[in-house]
Amino acid sequence: MKTRFYCWIFLFCSFLPAPYTMAQEGLKIHWLSFEELADSLAKEPKKTLIFFQADWCVYCKKMEREVFTNPAVITRINQYYYAVQLDVETTDSIFFDGQLFTNKSVKKRRGQYHDLAVLLGARNEQLVLPTTLILDKNFFLEQRHFEYLHSKKLLQLLKP
Repeated sequence: MKTRFYCWIFLFCSFLPAPYTMAQEGLKIHWLSFEELADSLAKEPKKTLIFFQADWCVYCKKMEREVFTNPAVITRINQYYYAVQLDVETTDSIFFDGQLFTNKSVKKRRGQYHDLAVLLGARNEQLVLPTTLILDKNFFLEQRHFEYLHSKKLLQLLKP
């Protein structure tokens, strides 16, 4: 009898959506391209967060999965920042601030980084991932972080 009762409870509960999932549904960071960022900054200056990542970077994927899905992080970024995410190995040309930036590699390859990623995100001419930049509303660098940032630390860095 008890077994049957628990089976029914289990089946009933398995069809209910999880509260965390319901709260996050539709709640995402509004990632912009660099072209969209230029337009947005021209219309309304605002602080900017730039996240450099690569497909092979384990900590980049962990930030995407655990940090950039945190409702508090999403809310803070969307409210006070423009957010840009760039795959450092992209072969797309990017027109930003009156200049054309490219990746010299024809194919997306590990170690062949986009010029814009190297210009903005390199430290000692080396690109270390994940890299997170925080810029003020005039697009001047405030902070540069070359590490995995957990949600609590990122929230501390993202002052309104």
